[in-house]
Amino acid sequence: MANAISPPDLFQKVALKYPIHRAFDITIFFLLASLLVYRLLYLSNHGFAWVLALLCESCFTFIWVVTINCKWNPVEYKTYPERLSQKAQDLPPVDMFVTSADPVLEPPILTVNTVISLLAVDYPADKLACYVSDDSSKFAKIWVPFCKKYNIQTRAPFRYFSGELILTGSCNSLEFQQEYNKMKDEYEELASKIKDAVEKSMEWDLIGDFAIFSNMERKNHPTIIKTRVSGLMTNAPFMLNVDCDMFVNNPQIFLHAMCLLLGSKNERESGFVQCPQYFYDGPKDDPFGNQLVVEHKYLGKGAAGIQGPFYGGTGCFHRRKVIYGSCPDDVGNQAKRLTPVHGGLSYKEQLRIFGDSKEFLRSAAHALQGKENIRPKNLPTLVEAAHQVAGCGYEYGTSWGTEVGWQYGSATEDVLTGLMIHARGWRSLFCTPDPRAFLGCAPRGGPISMTQQKRWATGLLEILISRRSPIVATVTARLQFRQCLMYLLFLTWGLRSVPELCYAVLPAYCTITNSRFLPEVHEPAIYIYTALLLSYVIYTLMEYLETGLSIRAWWNNQRMARINAMNAWFFGFISVILKVLRISDAAFEVTQKDQSSSNDGGEGRFTFDASPIFVPGTTVLLLQLTALIMGFRGRQLSVDGGSGLGEILCSIMVVMCFWPFLKGLFAKGNHGIPLSTIFKSAFLALCFVLLAKRA
Repeated sequence: MANAISPPDLFQKVALKYPIHRAFDITIFFLLASLLVYRLLYLSNHGFAWVLALLCESCFTFIWVVTINCKWNPVEYKTYPERLSQKAQDLPPVDMFVTSADPVLEPPILTVNTVISLLAVDYPADKLACYVSDDSSKFAKIWVPFCKKYNIQTRAPFRYFSGELILTGSCNSLEFQQEYNKMKDEYEELASKIKDAVEKSMEWDLIGDFAIFSNMERKNHPTIIKTRVSGLMTNAPFMLNVDCDMFVNNPQIFLHAMCLLLGSKNERESGFVQCPQYFYDGPKDDPFGNQLVVEHKYLGKGAAGIQGPFYGGTGCFHRRKVIYGSCPDDVGNQAKRLTPVHGGLSYKEQLRIFGDSKEFLRSAAHALQGKENIRPKNLPTLVEAAHQVAGCGYEYGTSWGTEVGWQYGSATEDVLTGLMIHARGWRSLFCTPDPRAFLGCAPRGGPISMTQQKRWATGLLEILISRRSPIVATVTARLQFRQCLMYLLFLTWGLRSVPELCYAVLPAYCTITNSRFLPEVHEPAIYIYTALLLSYVIYTLMEYLETGLSIRAWWNNQRMARINAMNAWFFGFISVILKVLRISDAAFEVTQKDQSSSNDGGEGRFTFDASPIFVPGTTVLLLQLTALIMGFRGRQLSVDGGSGLGEILCSIMVVMCFWPFLKGLFAKGNHGIPLSTIFKSAFLALCFVLLAKRA
């Protein structure tokens, strides 16, 4: 499977220059450092609130340092797919995996559209193999030729038929209009059949040829282990992993990815290629702060300038031999501490690592050595081997999930898998073609968005405190120090919730106890805070405007960053604490996927449910309102050393960040906070006020 295409000129690495951004980065860092020095100089003159503020601001300074590290050397890769398409016969095979976890929360019609869009990409059809149920294969037989005949760019049928038909060029003919109407009817019939199958599903005894599926459960589906089965069936040197809702938006994405994978002078430079996650039909101005456009532009391209972006779980092209645990040739023996896969493995070692299937051992050896896979001529032998490696029981006593394959042990196993690849010395590349490679569904509404953020925070913190932490990988393996800092920027989400929550409560605490944590208006130190706030606002606003987003989108993202940190991330932190104490296990929670936005007139409005995840935010809001009432009614006089204007303004700012919660106190239905949550939060707020007054 050696590259038959010459590497030069398939892509160009371009260093991006942001001098104004760097100036802001350094300015804000020095302002934060000055603030810490000021805190330390006057530490003996103040009490508990001052010390807590110092600790929180120290955490914020660390976060800013790792953020600067991630953004400091942004790069972009310009690919030239037209140079690849001239040698289509030399393109390598690709195995495609479409993953789905719940048929209710992730509707089958979404999976069908994703599969169809994958089958219709601009890539030799005989070089592609898709591993998923084949509900869409009949429609794909007519959809793929239709797309290629008329050069249709949007290749997910539900997106193509939901848009306005524009008749230009070859599409402005009677033949096209007839085929278009026929294709639309076929798709609507397919969608109707799938909908009926879901609604009218019934229990059925699985016997005979289907008995192997009889023990399947939602969280235990042993027969669908795509990596090992594909290794026996097709064993392509490259693999694409996509979520069921991430359809192909750029039909040439496979060519763009191959430019990066085949165009690198050294395989070490391209262990995997990650495409950013973008979303379609997002509500105007990103009210839930989950479109991630700015993050991809600055953090994603910044990470690409270090050792590469982390593996995001979808839209990623992998080298099969890297997933099988291979190290770059020039890494040396040090990386073998993390993986045993290297040259000269004995047969006994192979069994311990990959399991006891002789057919799979043969295919794994071919993949690791870069050789063409020679499948056995005896088809029954191949099918029997596929059944054997498909069972979860096949993994017992092997290195699957720990040293080879996708990694287990975290709710964000994708990030952990990418971390282990980087730790072995591989680099990754960031593929950002125009138009965007893949588009998916972003969670809509408060509960779904919070659930996703909680799952991420939980899984990331699990990695941080595990033996496979990036800190350990930097010391014992080949993870670069700056790459370690990049990972820490994300893995500390759960930990970051604690200082965020404490700092948000400080203004209310100071107003209630007539103390202060901010300098008084006449003190020179007030200029540090003012300059810091203005610099941060101007800098972040500039990033959003440069990305083409609105001021409202900037504010929505700033607001949701506070809401996520103090609610979802905090519960992620609690989940990990309970897991460490062996009180509870962290569970993988699937977020609901929808094809289109809600039409109930409430699109973009924050929604609530009875989940305890909304209790911290509601409690913080009630505390700020209590403090503001006490401050404005003059119950806490601004005497020397007491709370002042700064604390009042901070409380107002926190209330503004939690504005959806404030409206939720008075709204009804799913836009209102349930009474049970309000009562719990009111009780916690009352306890806080009573304890603060006694302190």
